[in-house]
This record gives sequence, C-alpha cells and structure tokens, in this order.
Amino acid sequence: MSEKLVITLESMLTCPECGFSKREIMPVDACQFYYECAACKAVLRPRPGDCCVFCSYGSVKCPSMQNQHSVGGAAGR
Repeated sequence: MSEKLVITLESMLTCPECGFSKREIMPVDACQFYYECAACKAVLRPRPGDCCVFCSYGSVKCPSMQNQHSVGGAAGR
C-alpha cells in the first residue's frame, strides 16, 4: 500500500523580535525569503541554512521541505 503525502499549508509565524505570532498560508510554488511582522514591522529573513522564513520561524516547515523529508523518509525504509 502506498502512503499518501499530506502537505500542511498553514503555519504560525512567530517574530523573533517581539514574539508576535500570526497564522499564515505558505506558498506551494516558491520559498518566502522575507516577511514583515504585523506587530513590530521587523523584516524577517531565513536563518543561515534555512530556505525560507517558514523554516526559520514557523510552526511547520515549508511545503518543499515537508515534501523533501517525506520522500527521504520513504526512501530510507
């Protein structure tokens, strides 16, 4: 039986400057390199080694990383 890949598109972004969190929908076709905090207006950028702001500050990794980990996990079985 094959496993169905389920990608989560909703993530809670938390600003490292002020701690404000906001639920956002992640793009499925691109990485998001910049995000402006709605509370303090800080412009968030990915941490070194991360592909996007969702991977750095989100409650869920971006869709491309979710897919990559799922594929990698299945190959390792």
